Amino acid sequence: MAQTIHHRSEGAQAAAGGLVVFAAVMLIITGVMDLFRGIMGIAEDDIFVRTPNYTFQYDVTGWGWFHLILGAVAILVGLSLFRAPLWARIIGIAIAGMLIITNFLSLPYYPVWSVICIALYAFVIWALCVVKRDTMTG
Repeated sequence: MAQTIHHRSEGAQAAAGGLVVFAAVMLIITGVMDLFRGIMGIAEDDIFVRTPNYTFQYDVTGWGWFHLILGAVAILVGLSLFRAPLWARIIGIAIAGMLIITNFLSLPYYPVWSVICIALYAFVIWALCVVKRDTMTG
């Protein structure tokens, strides 16, 4: 059976590694931001603005716990991405996708913060998806 060997330049391999490091750092930073958002939601609901006519109504304390847990998982996955294993990239994409959804649902409470987090998580997903499997070890 013939095996195809792909030769990548050192520059392409460095760029691929840089994208994974970028995604890891962004996942850690935005995970910390969501961790703080979770703490704010748990802290007696006094920090969040009330929006009476929002389609998705939920208990902000419960939502705070959700953000806290997802933020902690994002930090752990981000730390594991420095070694760039495939499983961490897959979980990183999944966590970033879930956090985009949670930030979308939080738009009326903190619109600027939510949009910033959505943009950062979109960059994380892009960086983890663009890396070719054969350019990384793990």
